[in-house]
Amino acid sequence: MDKQKALRVFGLFIADIFTIILSVYGALVLRFNGPIETMYLQRANSIIIPILIVCYGILYAFEMYKGIWKYASIAELWNIIFSSITSTLAIIVISYITGNTLPASCYLMILAIFLLGLCGSRYSYRLIRMFRREYMGNKTREKERVLIYGAGSAGEKILREITNSTGLHKEVVCFIDDDDNKWARKIHNVRIKGGRDILKLVCKEEKIDEIIVAMPAANHKKLAEVLNACKETKCRLKRVPGYYQILNGDVHLSDLKDVEVQDLLGRDQIEVNLSEIMEYVKDKVVMVTGGGGSIGSELCRQIAASNPKQLIIVDIYENNAYDIQLELKDKYPHLNLETLIASVRNTDKVNHLFEQYHPDIVYHAAAHKHVPLMEDSPCEAVKNNVFGTLNVVRAADKYGTKRFILISTDKAVNPTNVMGATKRMCEMIVQSYNKKSNTEYVAVRFGNVLGSNGSVIPLFKKQIKAGGPVTVTHPDIIRYFMTIPEAVSLVLQAGAYAKGGEIFVLDMGEPVKIDDMARNLIKLSGYEPDIDIKIEYTGLRPGEKLYEELLMKEEGMQDTPNKLIHIGKPIELDEEKFFNQLVHLKEVAYQDSTDIRKNIKEIVDTYQPQNL
Repeated sequence: MDKQKALRVFGLFIADIFTIILSVYGALVLRFNGPIETMYLQRANSIIIPILIVCYGILYAFEMYKGIWKYASIAELWNIIFSSITSTLAIIVISYITGNTLPASCYLMILAIFLLGLCGSRYSYRLIRMFRREYMGNKTREKERVLIYGAGSAGEKILREITNSTGLHKEVVCFIDDDDNKWARKIHNVRIKGGRDILKLVCKEEKIDEIIVAMPAANHKKLAEVLNACKETKCRLKRVPGYYQILNGDVHLSDLKDVEVQDLLGRDQIEVNLSEIMEYVKDKVVMVTGGGGSIGSELCRQIAASNPKQLIIVDIYENNAYDIQLELKDKYPHLNLETLIASVRNTDKVNHLFEQYHPDIVYHAAAHKHVPLMEDSPCEAVKNNVFGTLNVVRAADKYGTKRFILISTDKAVNPTNVMGATKRMCEMIVQSYNKKSNTEYVAVRFGNVLGSNGSVIPLFKKQIKAGGPVTVTHPDIIRYFMTIPEAVSLVLQAGAYAKGGEIFVLDMGEPVKIDDMARNLIKLSGYEPDIDIKIEYTGLRPGEKLYEELLMKEEGMQDTPNKLIHIGKPIELDEEKFFNQLVHLKEVAYQDSTDIRKNIKEIVDTYQPQNL
């Protein structure tokens, strides 16, 4: 026991001795309304030592010296009540056994004084803390005014933690709740003002700085409705992350999350059949190329959780590879993990890796994906995306890989940019090889993922932090969005469905206007679009479309057991002609020819470059 704790326990012990003595003699003084009659004073003197010993034992049994009383709640109050009643009963028993009975009315007064004394000694520290915080604290820093949306158990816990904290300069001003049965009532003396319809008015009248949304049990649609209402108040937003924390009883201020744009979409979390994923990954040697990237690293996380025989991460960028290696080693210390720095362009290196590790399953996520950059460097896009993929595909065929999954993109459909056209050629490569190889080759095509490297949200956040302007290419541009873990879960499940030759298309939900995302993100940061933070429209970038498609007309659509995963029917192509064209394309690419788009167009007839 440390010195501070020992002093605190000793202080409570002395206070309890004083409380026990005061309860006995104080009750007698009150009973006789002044000086105690000699007979009863002698009786009290005779039994005070046994009473002290027994009552201290009772208090110890009720763990009255173990609580952290600055966090005392109803449970601790019940302990005080039960220990007071038990101690009073013990005093009655001692007085009757020894023949030193006191007037009957004294016992009720003993209980009352005992109860008040224990409460005073236990809760006085909390009152002193509140007094110091309110009247002796740092008055030079004004407290942030907080509104809690949700007057349930989560909201109460957040209020209690803010109230008990000395380090936070926050003050909970009021609650808002959608349940009208709670309106005009109070939680710890903080009023529940009303419902969503008065939210903006309350925030304005009470000068609210921050709204904490404490609705962990709400579904995504309900939560999105609340967050969309809150974002119109110009207040900063935080939210309690999940219901499981309420069940565990560990909701803390440190758990609060910033509200992200995806929280406003109102879409339920995508569910996958984890048992299917586990079954086909378990005890397999799995290789992930581009394993340090946004999609690749999440693939590694979910594969690592599925007990593979070995996980091989291949990436050219050492920093990303190192980060995911450290993360997986920390979380899965028994995972057989290999992290290798290599370029998929290097044919000899790729063959060496396959010869050494003989992977059963390959997820090919290595690619150049930034559309504007690839428009400026089309030859690099072809070298890395097309011929890097071809190297890995050939190695998988040569060394007996069972299944190969290409990570593709909706930009491969009727592409208007080099990046999309190269990914379409990658799809054509895997479909062609599937016809002549024992390896099952498939592609998985999906749209944008929220928060990935190079996505718009990190850019918007950086621009907002700098005070604007926020740049949007076009007011009508739309994109399909999904979170990285959702997209990767569907990729893994699509891999489990694979029989070879399919292009799996993920259902990305409803498309979202980028302009709306920018405006929502500005509002979530507590600013008004076009007033506090300007939005500038810069025009479509080279190779950029107003909207992306997920299927070409010829592909049709076939369902899978998961309604969010569909299969596009392969488009027939002349494989011999295609591979002859690739030979010529490689020569042109390594010559860094400025006319390479013409060659790409000859191979991908749906490619519609803007400047050709």
